[in-house]
Amino acid sequence: MNEHVSDLVAIKGGVHQPTKHDSGHKHVTGQAVYTDDIETPASTLHAYLGLSTCANGTIEAMDLSAVRSSPGVVGVLTSRDMPASNDISPTHLHDEPVLADGEVHFFGQAMFAVVATSREFARAAAQKAKVEYGERPFARSVDEAREADYPNVTKPLTLKRGNAASALEAATNRLQGRYEIGGQDHMYLEGHIALAIPGEDDDMTVYSSTQHPSEVQHMVAHVLGVPSAAVTVNVRRMGGGFGGKETQSNQFAAVAAVAAKKFGKAVKIRPDRDDDMITTGKRHDFVVDYDVGYDDEGRIEAVSGTFAARCGFSADLSGPVTDRALFHADNCYYYPHVLLQSEPLKTNTVSNTAFRGFGGPQGLIVGERIVEEIAYKLGKDPLEIRRINFYDREGEENARSVTPYHQKVTDNIIHRVVDELEETCNYQARREAILAFNETNPIIKKGIALTPVKFGISFTATWYNQAGALVHVYRDGSVHLNHGGTEMGQGLNTKVAQVVADTFQIDLDKVKITATTTEKVPNTSATAASSGSDLNGMAADNAANQIKDRLIDFACEEYQVTKEQVVFEANVVRVGNQRIPFPDLVDQAYMKRIHLSAAGFYKTPGIHWNRDTGQGNPFFYFAYGAAVSEVSIDTLTGEYHVDRTDLLHDVGKSLNPAIDIGQVEGAFIQGMGWLTTEELWWDDKGQLRTHAPSTYKIPLASDRPATFNTKLVSWSVNKERTIRRSKAVGEPPFMLAASVVEALSMAVASVGNYAACPCLDTPCTPERILMAVERLRGRT
Repeated sequence: MNEHVSDLVAIKGGVHQPTKHDSGHKHVTGQAVYTDDIETPASTLHAYLGLSTCANGTIEAMDLSAVRSSPGVVGVLTSRDMPASNDISPTHLHDEPVLADGEVHFFGQAMFAVVATSREFARAAAQKAKVEYGERPFARSVDEAREADYPNVTKPLTLKRGNAASALEAATNRLQGRYEIGGQDHMYLEGHIALAIPGEDDDMTVYSSTQHPSEVQHMVAHVLGVPSAAVTVNVRRMGGGFGGKETQSNQFAAVAAVAAKKFGKAVKIRPDRDDDMITTGKRHDFVVDYDVGYDDEGRIEAVSGTFAARCGFSADLSGPVTDRALFHADNCYYYPHVLLQSEPLKTNTVSNTAFRGFGGPQGLIVGERIVEEIAYKLGKDPLEIRRINFYDREGEENARSVTPYHQKVTDNIIHRVVDELEETCNYQARREAILAFNETNPIIKKGIALTPVKFGISFTATWYNQAGALVHVYRDGSVHLNHGGTEMGQGLNTKVAQVVADTFQIDLDKVKITATTTEKVPNTSATAASSGSDLNGMAADNAANQIKDRLIDFACEEYQVTKEQVVFEANVVRVGNQRIPFPDLVDQAYMKRIHLSAAGFYKTPGIHWNRDTGQGNPFFYFAYGAAVSEVSIDTLTGEYHVDRTDLLHDVGKSLNPAIDIGQVEGAFIQGMGWLTTEELWWDDKGQLRTHAPSTYKIPLASDRPATFNTKLVSWSVNKERTIRRSKAVGEPPFMLAASVVEALSMAVASVGNYAACPCLDTPCTPERILMAVERLRGRT
């Protein structure tokens, strides 16, 4: 892999430069083309889903006559219209139908699809169905599922090391607790949408807003009963995904494709925001019961925990999501004896799915709660407890470096990150000032907290850690780039293009970024698990280096020089004592019939995972970060403000500092929304009532910290051979928002003179803050 950067002139937009997002100007001017902007054939039909109004029951009768006779309706699809299969489950369990068949399992499940000449006609007709249900009892939550003896949707995971039970019995001190952690809606700006266009023979072209084109390809082919090679899936960009388009796109693409096949015309499907929120999965909410032993200094001796999750009616990705919650329950802390168990429970709610962090945030904040409780029990600053429980520093390998899944933490830089942030944000002096403020202010109370993050990078499903790319160099020196990742606003295409530009040492504007398509790069992995740049950047670099090596060999033969005498510099190639413009050398190579195209490939090395034993090395490396948040609460109303936040985050040697800082800040705000304002609520009929922006509160611009300081760790370089020694940035900074919860907890605890940990469940809404304050005052 070439890591050369010319000492003479730097290329424009190369790696490690703060380069603008390639489509940023298009986003703000409306020029960016999303799936709904694609010009469609004049005969395009529109589909809309008909949803159940029963949370659990059999479909006794479904009268669709009024639907079929409604204006503009061309036809109606039911489960019987699926050509080959009615299953779109992303797992081997085959438990997720395209359309309900004989029974429904949650309020809002798709039972049929209307196909009409306009979206308005299809949407109106879908409301006219008359359905009779044989209603059954239903479970909406973890506790209700347990009471009803509901099964797990997938096999639980156990992580263990040492003997937690014995260590807990012998512990110097012991505490037990329960943490209820709320879910979260993805709230992407662009909702789900698919456009299917039938071709000759079995061909089907699908434009889908998806993070996983190859899975959509597979699912559409599976439902239609055709080879995957007959289905092409295209994705130029998404208006946000956050994990919500990893598996949830399957249903919409399948419905559009089946309708297109049946009626021989292009079909588009786009639910409105309410139906999108009702029918698609969310972040898993958890109920965690934990048991902790610790000594008089606050050093953790043993941890036992059961992580129960509301998974929904089918497995979806609940297995790996709940697994990753266990993987991150230690966060930055060493547990000498540990026993962690997942409980992925079936419920009569929409199937929960991937969400930024993929279960990791839910596990991590349990680790922070444990530290927080110990600190209050011992009357110490939680930061002191954090420090003495950190894994050993990088280079100090002993027993205090082993995780609950038996992987050694060998790259631990959290001590240095925390030390730097503590000093630069003046944490200790600010904490003393807040303690003094709280003593003299009976109504407004303040809190401050410094929390760390350690996040493992790689898919825990090892086979997903692979990527492909396709690079063409044309005679004029311009470069065509295609890779298996998808762009959802996170700047992946820009970063991968920067890598290719750097390899050839040409300006970024010479690299043409093209839409992701299964026609060019097959068998892609989802753009998820923060792996987009790691995997696709390396694959593109591999492809570009194949071409570069051919150009070097050509130059050596043509100019009778050694390989060491061929050096790629800024837009030129130095061959001996000549400086040849890159396009000229490329054209010369073409005339000599040198192959100027290459398919690149990459697979992450050194990772393995045995789920049955709960042991292995599931992560290639860890990303680190730390945050300090300061808050103020009104003890009369429960309202609060985040007054200041300081972030310091590790992205290794950043591929693009401008994009990475944007990702860190955006992740923090989204994490803050999950932990403070975004609340999901189902009524006594099992219907989701927080199904629109009017009833579901994401953070507003006014909710951001009044003072917001963000820095990247300047000295970090990934010790692993990642793309240009960078680190992933998508998911890890999401968990920096734990600092807000901990700061709110301190503010609430001040009402009781810090004698007890408030043990705030999330989201920490003003109502929960007020109730916690009243509890500490002894009024409830």
